[in-house]
Amino acid sequence: MTIALPNESAEYRTARNALLAAEADLRARVEEVAALRRTLPKGGQIPQDYAFRDLGGKIAPISSLFGDHDTLVVYSLMFGPKAKDPCPMCSAFLDGLTGQVAHLTRKTAFAVVAQNTPDALAALSQRMGWQDLPLYSALDTTYQQDYLAETEDGNQLPILNVFQRDAQGIHHFWSSELFFRPSDWHPRHVDAAWPLWNILDLTPQGRGDFVPPLR
Repeated sequence: MTIALPNESAEYRTARNALLAAEADLRARVEEVAALRRTLPKGGQIPQDYAFRDLGGKIAPISSLFGDHDTLVVYSLMFGPKAKDPCPMCSAFLDGLTGQVAHLTRKTAFAVVAQNTPDALAALSQRMGWQDLPLYSALDTTYQQDYLAETEDGNQLPILNVFQRDAQGIHHFWSSELFFRPSDWHPRHVDAAWPLWNILDLTPQGRGDFVPPLR
């Protein structure tokens, strides 16, 4: 198929075709990395059945969050026990997932955990319009520390973890460890799941130093 858009110059089309080739190469590389990820051997078994709590305060062990699925994706929201507001970046990420969670959970289980009380999370859910997001309190568990989402001094980190369940139990599969690799501006560890940055990368100005507001 020959592509040509209204009033474009030959210079534009030549440059765009070169970019198109690079985009095709990138797509192929993304597929290669995804395939490589799927070949990971089984990770470590979870040390305990973490006793999360739902927004009503009822205990919801991590094993119960799988439902009918064999995989569980858990995002750690930066909203610690002393925080008045959640992290704006985390919030923008979760805003983007809110409309997709019904589709996502047809394929895999999904949960958001934070190191705060069920009451605080329930209020946050109402405030942010996150009623469709399955939020759980990880307070009084070691989950955040065990899975890279809390530092030794209590700072919260926005890590995405994936777990798999089989006859041998629940094992870790993958986490967004790219967060800990050097980056020019932002770790970009969950960009593949974040429409905001992917759309901005298509624009002339790019993402720049934009930081989304809390609301």
